[in-house]
Amino acid sequence: MKLLSLNLGRAQAVAYTDQPEGLTGIDKQPVDGAVRVTAPGPKSIGGSGLAGDAVCDGRHHGGDDQAVYAVAREDLDDWERELGRPLRNGVFGENLTTEGLDVSGARIGERWRIGSEVVLEVTSGRIPCRTFQGHLGEKGWVKRFTQKAAPGAYLRVIEPGEIRPGDTIEIAHRPDHDVTVALQFRAVTTERELLPRLLTAGDALHPEARAKARKYVADQGDR
Repeated sequence: MKLLSLNLGRAQAVAYTDQPEGLTGIDKQPVDGAVRVTAPGPKSIGGSGLAGDAVCDGRHHGGDDQAVYAVAREDLDDWERELGRPLRNGVFGENLTTEGLDVSGARIGERWRIGSEVVLEVTSGRIPCRTFQGHLGEKGWVKRFTQKAAPGAYLRVIEPGEIRPGDTIEIAHRPDHDVTVALQFRAVTTERELLPRLLTAGDALHPEARAKARKYVADQGDR
């Protein structure tokens, strides 16, 4: 398992985002050399966990629980076949394009050691948005991406440091529950009856998903 590509984005003005200033950093491009990875701070205040990477819409992106976004190259290859077009590393707005790692099958709270310094922890799947659809230029993309339920993973920074393309990825810790990124994604999008299962992932679960699961359980109890 390895880090195939390390991708950073800069702020660009586009017509397809609802960010107040019309800016997005979704167009991530592969870079060479080492990049510093740190916890960026709370959502809406902190941006990306990677130095030099732009996060423009703090309402939905960035912050400690979404510091880094990873997508498996194998999933991009699958989408290439489905869409009939090439998809370069970084095109989904991912910071990390991995090889040999089942990113959407990772468990919430799973920890990855990348290179010799950095440890990241899986928190949730990526929810598609209007900006993602506009960037890809695929009609009905939000629906198609949601139906596939292979969203890639958001991660928080446990141990900061530097990473670089080609670094090995090791699973340093795998929790004993069965809540995967794909299951979490389905629970918060199309299969709300799965929400109670998310709570077994504990505090590693993204706080927004945890709040949604708790509300669902409380609402069911009130009926």
